[in-house]
This record gives sequence, C-alpha cells and structure tokens, in this order.
Amino acid sequence: MTHPALSTGSVAVITGGASGIGLAAAIVFAKLGLRVCIVDVDDGRLNDAAGRIAAVAPGGRDDVMTANVDVSDLAAMSGLAADVQQRFGGCDVLMNNAGIQVPTSALGPRDNWERLIGVNLWGVVNGCQAFAPNMIAGMKPGLIINTGSKQGITTPPGNPAYNVSKAGVKAYTEALSHELRSTAGCQVTAHLLIPGFVFTGLTAGDRKEKPAAAWTPEQTVDFMMQRIDAGDFYILCPDNDVPRALDERRMLWAIGDVVENRPALSRWHPDYADAFAEFVKTN
Repeated sequence: MTHPALSTGSVAVITGGASGIGLAAAIVFAKLGLRVCIVDVDDGRLNDAAGRIAAVAPGGRDDVMTANVDVSDLAAMSGLAADVQQRFGGCDVLMNNAGIQVPTSALGPRDNWERLIGVNLWGVVNGCQAFAPNMIAGMKPGLIINTGSKQGITTPPGNPAYNVSKAGVKAYTEALSHELRSTAGCQVTAHLLIPGFVFTGLTAGDRKEKPAAAWTPEQTVDFMMQRIDAGDFYILCPDNDVPRALDERRMLWAIGDVVENRPALSRWHPDYADAFAEFVKTN
C-alpha cells in the first residue's frame, strides 16, 4: 500500500533536489501529483531541474518551487519552511538528501570536517527541526526520508568525516522514528535510505559513463518507493555489484568487531583477511 502522504496535492520538500537521487525522487513525486520544492545551492541546476519536474507535474511550473538554501544553516532552513508554508500550505513529505564528499583524514583538515558534517549531518537535523514540528501538529500523514550511507554502518577507511556524518544520520533517524511513533496522534513516519553504489555527481569523479556496478538514481528511487510501500525503516539498497546478502555479512562483521573484541576495522586488517573472507562465504 502506498504511503498515505504520497497522494495527489501533497507537498514534498527535497534537499539536494537538483540532481542525482534527489531529482529522481522529485520527478517520481511530481508524477504522483505532489507539489514539489527542490532545495540546492546552484541556481543553474535548480532551474534546469525545475523544468524537468514541471514537464511531468500535473500543474506544470506552478507545482514546482525552487530554493537556493544552505542546509547547514538552521535559520535558513527555518526560513525555507516558512516560505513553503506560504507557497504550498505546508510540507507532507520531507526528504533530507543533500550531501557532499570532501577529503578528510582522522586528523584533518578541520575546514573539510566542519563543511562535510555541516551539510551531511546538520543538514538532516536542521531539515527535521525546521519542518517536522508542523508536520506532526498537522495531525495528518507525513513522511520523512533521510539519506544515509552504508559507510555510516561499516565505516570503511578513507574518509572518516563522511563516515561520522552518515553514522550520525543513522543514529538520528532511529531516534526520530522512535519519537514519532511515541507521540500521541502523530501520523508522520521516518525512514533511513541507505543507497548502494549510485552513479551521481557525488560518486562520478572523472567518469562520464555509469560503471556497470552502479545503479542509476532512478533505480534507487524506484527501490526506495517499493520499500516505503512495504513499511521498511531501513531501506537498504543493493546495486549491480553487491547484493543484500553481502551487505548483511559486511555489517554483521562490523558489529562483530565489538562483540568479538577484534581490532578496529578488522575487515581491513591483514591478520583478519582470511577470517573475513570465510565469514562472507557462510550463511
């Protein structure tokens, strides 16, 4: 059964909505008859995306709102919530999807840490704190989707600030879901989107063509919609290279580091390479 918030006339707000997964979601929502506000930080991309969404929206451009907003700024996000209220009468579907990748190590650089966590983690918190209170008070169905990452669960070496931000999104969204279901009369649900390898501007690098292993944003959003319909909180997406079963073994091994008192990130420790390879083979 389709989530009741995903109905004709509802309003969706999508951060990072001018490209990638956010734009794919905006197009799907518009096709369902929702009015859509896309949020990003590039006016050119916003205008281009608005045209693509308007082409499938029942009301055309009148059903599409764009906003150039820094999601790491709570005051700006609160202003956005007021603008959406004035334009469309409120928000029914909130997708906190904005994300960036900048290089970090455990020891720096500090500016990159602050920028990455500001967008990837505080952007999610700010979006929820700006929009969710009115969604709850409206006493009608609402939907919040926060975009996490498998890296927030298995925390691989390479970019610790990104891992920290996405681990924070997981923990925050779990807490949000519990609070929503514990609030009397609340009809808003929260869900954690955990994409696989998706070919977007965030992951493309210098590549111009989609790698065979990657999903498209459209495939990811189609899977997301299926799992929301099924009522999933953890929307764990596969891709063309990694099936769910392998994701599950990797995640179980990661928590096993704590339970078994292994070295941190033992999956990448040479002394545990054979043990991990054998663990992945077993069911």
